[in-house]
Amino acid sequence: MSMITVPLGERSYPIHIGSGLLDCLGAHTLEALGEISVAVVTDDNVAPLYLQRAVASLESAGLHVCTLTLPHGEQTKCLDQLAKLYSFLCESRITRRDAVVALGGGVIGDLTGLAAATFLRGVHFIQVPTTLLAQVDSSVGGKVAVDLPQGKNLVGAFYQPDFVLVDPNTLTTLTDEYWRDGLGEVVKYGCIGDSSLFALLEECAPGGRAALMARIDEILQHCIQAKADVVAQDERDTGLRMTLNFGHTIAHAVETCQHYSGIRHGEAVALGMHLMTRLTEQKGLTAPGTADRLDALLRQLDMPMELPDFDEETLISAMFMDKKFSGKVLRVIVLNKIGQCFIHPTDATFFHGMTNI
Repeated sequence: MSMITVPLGERSYPIHIGSGLLDCLGAHTLEALGEISVAVVTDDNVAPLYLQRAVASLESAGLHVCTLTLPHGEQTKCLDQLAKLYSFLCESRITRRDAVVALGGGVIGDLTGLAAATFLRGVHFIQVPTTLLAQVDSSVGGKVAVDLPQGKNLVGAFYQPDFVLVDPNTLTTLTDEYWRDGLGEVVKYGCIGDSSLFALLEECAPGGRAALMARIDEILQHCIQAKADVVAQDERDTGLRMTLNFGHTIAHAVETCQHYSGIRHGEAVALGMHLMTRLTEQKGLTAPGTADRLDALLRQLDMPMELPDFDEETLISAMFMDKKFSGKVLRVIVLNKIGQCFIHPTDATFFHGMTNI
């Protein structure tokens, strides 16, 4: 087992990484928070696989446990399901000294985290991510949110967990779709600041999922440490943390235009990285050859490379509902080259012709 700390002064917290850690959830919770009640929130994909183990671990530590299972999918990340979660917490008599556990992927983590941040003005929050996307990205850093019909993550908060428990064994049960969902975020970390991670992915990609899983501990360490370092310097997403949004401006717009029922988030990020890098290389902002190298890796990972059939103005309009939009300026993330990036303020004209790439 290894541990990475997100250093935020009095609000610093550990991320525990290791095979079999799900069975240690109770011990870690008791050590961190004492004898409390715990509300475990999960979805109907994860519950048959891991809910019983999580509950058994918590109860073996002498903790009182209640559970709520929600539908899986991005559509669950909405105000209606948030209201359902609040009702569950009320009925379960959760108090400020108690904890809410998010057992699942990014949707469950985001929704449960927003509930924890706002119920009784804040209760304890524990992340137990079971997908690759959640383990490398969404469970770390305290961004919690739900979607609106007008855009993704438009209602949310910054609310750090008490700790994160990452068990790589849970990745063995992911479908290929959910596996690719996480790989989009993994590639992002290699692109924006970790050329050695990008090279590792290039080395493993020809061997498929098995080769990547053989190096999964190393991959997780790269990504989680990078996220922790960025969050420590820019918790509130006003500068450096924006670089974590590489590919996301286009990705969020695609998800919005598909009403969160098309390609998955990480796949949309991969598509966004591909389109953005092609665009910025054409404009002379990115070193020649960078887009070809990125595209070669994305193809080996079986990522989508073509935009759905959207009207360009509709897609651009959706981009400018993004949280990174301020006034008439949208701040996008551009690669200098693989492993280096910068924030580039621009406007809608920057994206004209994007659908023809």
